Amino acid sequence: MRFEATFLNELPADPEQGPRLRQVRAAVASRVRPTPVREPRLLAQSQELTRELGLSEAEVARQEFVEVLAGNRLLEGMDPYAACYGGHQFGNWAGQLGDGRAIVLGETRGERGQRLELQLKGPGPTPYSRRADGRAVLRSSLREFLCSEAMHHLGVPTTRALSLVTTGDLVERDMFYDGHPQMEPGAIVCRVAPSFLRFGNFELFAAHQDEATLRKLTDYTLRHFYAQLLPTNREPGPEEYLALFREVSLRTARMVMDWMRVGFVHGVMNTDNMSILGLTIDYGPYGFLDNFDPHWTPNTTDAGGRRYRYGTQPRVAQWNLMKLAEALYPLIGEAEPLESALRDYGEEIEKLERSMMMQKLGLFAWQADSDAGLVEEMLGLMSGVETDMTLFFRGLAELPVLDELSISDPSVLRAPLEVAFYAPEARSPEYLASLDRYLRRLCARSRQDLNEQDKSPAQRQDRIRRVSPLFVPRNYLAQLAIDAAEKGDNSVLLELLEVFRNPYEDQPRFARYAEKRPDWARSKAGCSMLSCSS
Repeated sequence: MRFEATFLNELPADPEQGPRLRQVRAAVASRVRPTPVREPRLLAQSQELTRELGLSEAEVARQEFVEVLAGNRLLEGMDPYAACYGGHQFGNWAGQLGDGRAIVLGETRGERGQRLELQLKGPGPTPYSRRADGRAVLRSSLREFLCSEAMHHLGVPTTRALSLVTTGDLVERDMFYDGHPQMEPGAIVCRVAPSFLRFGNFELFAAHQDEATLRKLTDYTLRHFYAQLLPTNREPGPEEYLALFREVSLRTARMVMDWMRVGFVHGVMNTDNMSILGLTIDYGPYGFLDNFDPHWTPNTTDAGGRRYRYGTQPRVAQWNLMKLAEALYPLIGEAEPLESALRDYGEEIEKLERSMMMQKLGLFAWQADSDAGLVEEMLGLMSGVETDMTLFFRGLAELPVLDELSISDPSVLRAPLEVAFYAPEARSPEYLASLDRYLRRLCARSRQDLNEQDKSPAQRQDRIRRVSPLFVPRNYLAQLAIDAAEKGDNSVLLELLEVFRNPYEDQPRFARYAEKRPDWARSKAGCSMLSCSS
């Protein structure tokens, strides 16, 4: 592997090296080395990402390379650093934040020549650790490793995870922030992405009124990640900076709508957790909807205001983009074009949502006068009783849309969806009557659509299954893997990795991982809401 450091070499870096806590000005990053750990052991690796990096599984598993993945040694060309950025947290400007427990080892090239950064999460203190130890524990590291790769296979834009390494050290954490800290096993994830640049990188220099560094960072972003927007005969200017913002806005819209499609809730959509490349970044207190509830947030810190609940994610992303627009304004000099781009984001979200819902219903064409009501009624039914989002949408593929006899029998009509209800016996007669009316209406609309578009029921079924996964990394599944791993057993984790490689396919031997949340998981720590403790 060959490494380079364009981020440090092409942009101003902090002249001071090392982990001393400090305020950093006019610099994008600080050089700092990982702090060695006692006994690194490879728990799991991503087979797909290993290949993308031009490596073999055996090479990654070699102890010499595990030492690199744990931060105990560096390879030739690595020039490790922690990035400097700020951000808005829960709607408030937080000032300098930075990589408090993440260190980029270096940039390399994948098998297809694509640029990839290797970053360790949990390798020790940095100048931005803010009185923390810079470490991470096994439970949060496993969740990030597992979900990063699952999201990739779900088709959601995301940072990746190459490896999960336990450190042999214990880390003190107060999981519930209730004054009862405990010692937990430490771990390090090696995250991989073309870049880990965030909205907050740009916000910090705008807040410091450091237009020179802001311009250099924006030019760097264009040059390395949005080269198609660069002019051929002059230096980039307001036109290119605006084009960059528009493209980031559209990528963000596509990412967030993919979140909505699979039921993912980020949990902490601060601007420092928003990728400039439109990737899902920083898997902290995330969660996947079990029962459909637009107001659910997985983050205990967000439990009061529910700012980052499932249903508000598109709107929060637009607010975050507004903060990015404010940061880029000094380079553009006009507000109206940025406001226009934000309006375009809203229109793109509406278009993507319509397309997504059309696919989830199995429709090939949209009827504006009727289908919006069809979606609204369906969501009302799903939230009216505890209904598993993943299994409900998956079950829609099995509706007997052309079988008049089955449609006329309520028990047969409902059969594909029965598995999605958490308490089927608690449904009232009124609810069941409403559900039956709705399903008949949907079947009638589907028959009309199939006839008009000359499509078959099999094509409708395939259309739904392509966007509605059967397997998602529910919190309780991750907790099963964590419980086993803390006892030295990584078999559950490896099996889940295998399952999530094909989340849209029926996998009979793994059917137990497609089941809705069990009752025991309602109150078990880590299976519902989570704190930011990691």
